[in-house]
Amino acid sequence: MSDSKSTYGEPVEEPTPEGDVVGRAHEGLAEAEAARAESADPGVTAPATASSDAPVEPAPAAAPAEPDPWDSAEAASLQYDRAPAPAADTAVYDSSAETVAVAPAVTPSEPVADTVVASPVAPQPIFVQAPEAPRPRGNRAAAGAIGLVAALAFAVLYFAVWLALAAIAGELNVDDIAGHALAALSSWVLWVPVIVFFFSFWLLGAIINRGRWGSWVIFGLLVGFASWGGYLLGQLFQEQFWNITASQGAELMEQHILAPLAIAAFIIGRELTIWFGAWAASRGKRVTELNVEAQREYERTLEAGPQLVRQ
Repeated sequence: MSDSKSTYGEPVEEPTPEGDVVGRAHEGLAEAEAARAESADPGVTAPATASSDAPVEPAPAAAPAEPDPWDSAEAASLQYDRAPAPAADTAVYDSSAETVAVAPAVTPSEPVADTVVASPVAPQPIFVQAPEAPRPRGNRAAAGAIGLVAALAFAVLYFAVWLALAAIAGELNVDDIAGHALAALSSWVLWVPVIVFFFSFWLLGAIINRGRWGSWVIFGLLVGFASWGGYLLGQLFQEQFWNITASQGAELMEQHILAPLAIAAFIIGRELTIWFGAWAASRGKRVTELNVEAQREYERTLEAGPQLVRQ
């Protein structure tokens, strides 16, 4: 019992964390038992009052102390577990101070002072731009524009031949030259060959495109024949073929098939095609060189590899 007394009288204080309710309760019980043991000691008696007359009564015997359940070998051998530390947002009751301390909880949504959060920079997309093959340039539009100039030259030359033939035939007088010129300008025989020459020249230019001048020289015969046919078609319009019979139309064609103006239309159309065709061929040669250079640049771009373009 002496060992248990010494163990009970001098309890070993284990370090307890702040807010350990079980540890504080054990300490309070130990102090209360120690105070009760001291008050129950028979050696300590209350002082008697000094009275000579009153009889002195003997002090009552102290009642035997009840056995303390904590004063045993079993209680001394017990081991107490520490209470777990209070988690966040848990109210802790302190029995000595009688205060309640609530640990503040920090929510993730609350911003922390003096903290700078840098947002990540989104990477910029990178595109690989594939080169496009060059589109070959043509010479057809230029041939049409050159054909307009050639048709204007055809009209001037054909009108001059008309006046010259009229003067040779004695049909043109100096006093009546203006009237004869107006009659020629208002005739289908003058304008139909001009229109046919323009379309035949443009069609030949569309076929040759960027071809050489030799093609214009050879196929210029076709434009000459078309101009000759335009003269005959102009005669049919001039005689209003819708009002004549087929035999009359055939007879009209026989009369003008080798007419001087028909031959003049063939020659003028043939020669203008050669010379204005040289202009179109020169322009076509230049376009061909540009196409070759564009193709070479395209091949150099392919050899250099893909290029990264940031947008």
